[in-house]
Amino acid sequence: MKRATTRKAEVRRDTKETRIRVALHLDGSGVARIATGIGFFDHMLEQIARHGLIDLDVEATGDLHVDGHHTVEDVGIALGMALAEAAGDKRGITRYGHAYVPLDEALSRVVIDLSGRPGLHMRVAFKSAAIGAFDTQLAHEFFQGFANHALATLHIDNLAGDNAHHQCETIFKAFARALRMALAIDARSAGVIPSTKGTL
Repeated sequence: MKRATTRKAEVRRDTKETRIRVALHLDGSGVARIATGIGFFDHMLEQIARHGLIDLDVEATGDLHVDGHHTVEDVGIALGMALAEAAGDKRGITRYGHAYVPLDEALSRVVIDLSGRPGLHMRVAFKSAAIGAFDTQLAHEFFQGFANHALATLHIDNLAGDNAHHQCETIFKAFARALRMALAIDARSAGVIPSTKGTL
């Protein structure tokens, strides 16, 4: 699968628990149109768009009368699927990305490898169980779904923080910045797949 001239994709994922639509443009300007029914989660997805410079359109309808688990996880899955489709064979990309992001007392680090091998290593001790209607355990489920379907290795560490909102926001912003770096086209490796194996 070769990289498209315009790195765009749209994915629809319907289950008995959720109906998800994700459209993205990897070379966008950070425009976001997000509606998941979970306000804080919408805010976090907007951070991915703005700080990743990805145009992102997410519509999610889920069984929120149960809780937010299925909606958050399935948005992560659909986002990973859309990113994998838009990135194509990853020819010419930087592949690796990393970022440290602070917010007041909180500091997080995210490192990503668009390796073709899914893996999540997340070390975050949230200071509260919920941020508004968002269960903080679901941050892990979102990133697990993303990593599995984007075929990415993802390391997430919250290094400091006393406020769960700040902790979570630094994680999502650092993820966005690391993703932006990894997806950037490397002018010195134009048309080259960034692996000695010749495939990712």
